[in-house]
Amino acid sequence: MAGAVIVARVRSLMRRGRYRLTLHAERERDADRIQIVELEQALSADSLEVIEDYPDDPRGHSHLVLGFTDSGLPVHAVYARFTRSLLAVHRRRS
Repeated sequence: MAGAVIVARVRSLMRRGRYRLTLHAERERDADRIQIVELEQALSADSLEVIEDYPDDPRGHSHLVLGFTDSGLPVHAVYARFTRSLLAVHRRRS
């Protein structure tokens, strides 16, 4: 599936609030102090892009995406295609 299709899917799910966070993703979000509003901003932003494709992920085919909040803060997330779940969420690390 092309990156543009994944980006469109993630944006749509975020804008409609039709996604779920795994426990792992929720813990990472909390540890990195990413507010839900920031997560939704970053993952529904025009700047959202697919950084990596993980077709052989044991949890299912997934994609690393990067977006930026309205204030310019970077947010990475691992999106699982088939479960519409965010498996991991964190601030972009250098």
